[in-house]
Amino acid sequence: MKVLLVEDDSPLAEALTEALQEAGVLIERVARGDEADFLVRTEVYDAVILDLGLPDGDGNRWLAQWREDGIDLPVLVLTARTRWADKAAGFSAGADDYVTKPFETAEVLFRLRALVRRSHGHAHPVLRIGKLTFDTHTGSLTLAGRPVGLTAQESRLFAYLAHAAPRVVSRSELAEHVYDRDHEPDSNVIDVQISRLRRKLGAEHIETLRGQGYRLIGGESS
Repeated sequence: MKVLLVEDDSPLAEALTEALQEAGVLIERVARGDEADFLVRTEVYDAVILDLGLPDGDGNRWLAQWREDGIDLPVLVLTARTRWADKAAGFSAGADDYVTKPFETAEVLFRLRALVRRSHGHAHPVLRIGKLTFDTHTGSLTLAGRPVGLTAQESRLFAYLAHAAPRVVSRSELAEHVYDRDHEPDSNVIDVQISRLRRKLGAEHIETLRGQGYRLIGGESS
């Protein structure tokens, strides 16, 4: 999961970034709405965490403009405003969910994962693809009931394929969503990591479609 954090409170942004990175989330941070506006129009993210009290304008103003321009990625609003009228304004501007400060980092993580999961059309937090079972909350993966250990990068790669299944995912899409913007890999790196996943899951669970990309398949259910 690749997330843009828009927060001008440096200590809060640093603490949240560290906690989410420890949970395997790729985070890019900005402190202003104009910086966020540029990035959501030029880069690819799975979600945005948006503070409302920004130095260059209310976050709702930026959010409303994104929605008007057809930018529909999930947005989780952070704010110290507690009145219902303020929350209603956020939802009216196009927010998908709302967290009031102070908050538990775990709550932000759970809400983010739920937003991303639902954006892919999954209501349940546990994704089942044939013999494969992936818990989006814990990041745990089992194959026919047997736990499968993944590295952090393998877990991000698998999670994106699982959310997209049975759709084919191109190499460029994987690079945009699974890797840091400043360290996007070439196709050979992705091929190598897909090969490692295949060794752990079995070759039959990841299909390569020449010239198109990869598709996660579950194999025959037991």
